[in-house]
Amino acid sequence: MSTKVRVRFAPSPTGPLHIGGVRTALFNYLFAKKHNGDFILRIEDTDQNRYVEGAEQYIIDALNWCTIPFDEGPGKEGNFGPYRQSERKHLYKKYIEILLEKGKAYYAFDSSESLDNHRKQHEEQGKTFIYNWHNRLKLDNSLSLMPEEVAKRIENGDEYVVRFHTAPDEKIELNDIIRGNMTIDSNVLDDKVLYKSDGMPTYHLANIVDDHLMEITHVIRGEEWLPSLALHKQLYDAFEWNTPEFAHLPLIMKPVGKGKLSKRDGEKLGFPVFPLNWNESVGYKEEGYFPKTVVNFLALLGWNPGTEQEIFTLEELTELFSLERVHKSGARFDPDKTKWYNQHYLQQKNNHELAELYLPILTEKGLTIPLKDVEKVVSLIKERATFVSDFWELSDYMFVTPTSYDEKGIKKQWKEDTPNIMSEVQELLASIDEFTSEKTEEIVKQWIGDKELSFGKVMPPLRLIIVGEMKGPHLFDILEFIGKEETIHRIKTAIKTLK
Repeated sequence: MSTKVRVRFAPSPTGPLHIGGVRTALFNYLFAKKHNGDFILRIEDTDQNRYVEGAEQYIIDALNWCTIPFDEGPGKEGNFGPYRQSERKHLYKKYIEILLEKGKAYYAFDSSESLDNHRKQHEEQGKTFIYNWHNRLKLDNSLSLMPEEVAKRIENGDEYVVRFHTAPDEKIELNDIIRGNMTIDSNVLDDKVLYKSDGMPTYHLANIVDDHLMEITHVIRGEEWLPSLALHKQLYDAFEWNTPEFAHLPLIMKPVGKGKLSKRDGEKLGFPVFPLNWNESVGYKEEGYFPKTVVNFLALLGWNPGTEQEIFTLEELTELFSLERVHKSGARFDPDKTKWYNQHYLQQKNNHELAELYLPILTEKGLTIPLKDVEKVVSLIKERATFVSDFWELSDYMFVTPTSYDEKGIKKQWKEDTPNIMSEVQELLASIDEFTSEKTEEIVKQWIGDKELSFGKVMPPLRLIIVGEMKGPHLFDILEFIGKEETIHRIKTAIKTLK
């Protein structure tokens, strides 16, 4: 077994990658990088009936977008390939034969109908049918049949499966880095199917053989695999291989706290559960989240560094990460917290970066604005935004003259004497040569004082007619940006419109 840390993320290409899967990949990545190890992507596509076209590429694209790329995997061939289980089919037969020779596995010829009948009979008696030590000698398998009969049936092409031969009355000692020590009574386990007559292994066999051949040192996977741990430990022992260390991650729970987070929860409550778009489902990327946001919030679902810190770079997470600090209990997903993270990362970006992200939205609106101007606007509005997609609503009036005015604003701000006051403000602004935010503010405020007017009589109605609503950044910054000519045009238009 390799002494170098080697971990793997092994999804099935049966659809898009759920963020629970992304978190499993992230924890594998962080653990590998912390220990200068390798992070491997293995595609577990033994169940060809459930294979979905495009799902494998989606998984690769999602990991790359999240900035947690794999070191070895499809398209990045290392020394342990191939990395798709369907391309490793030829390997598994040899290992099932080893188990059969050792008496650790046996052929079973039971038809689906006969097994269904056994299940029904058990249900009628209020029992659960388990295929194991207490009934296997009464069933249709190589333990109850003569060797000649078994050989003949295989030769005739009878369908069969190979089952694991679970020894009775054994205490199976299990260790999990997150959950500690556990003991399982072998009498409660069923003899799981490992191999089918079509030459395809089940997950259990393929998984163990591949982890061994790929020299995986730590298996970090979701809690749903915990019930399989006893069988996997027995398989390692049966092959007389070193067992890797196991760590089963807690589930990601619904925002209400009960039950596992599902696609339906996202649809119902309006947040993504996939990293990228998939068919009708919107991904985090397309919703306007940054990769750093996704990595940061996923890292803290079920793990914490033991401090109050909430914002981490990928490098900091790598340095601090340890499986011992992963919680046993499920982690509640909080959509508002993910927005909070995105807002933080948006504020961290410089105006040039954000302007470049805003430009395509402006182009879509039919506007051609110089990048420098867009940078200026972004600098004024970004602190109110959570996503780049919020920018237009926060700044449309910077680029387009308002054609209507907020009704509540009119009722509250537009009084009988307002048109006269605004006419005077218009004349005052027209007389200013140096039309900068500082200069116009100084002159207008001086004028308000000299006229003995209240600020409330001048500033709110002026904002209303410049912006169209009672919103926006510092008003004199807006005036400087739109310029003297446009400012006067807007005041004149409003006076006419609001008569």
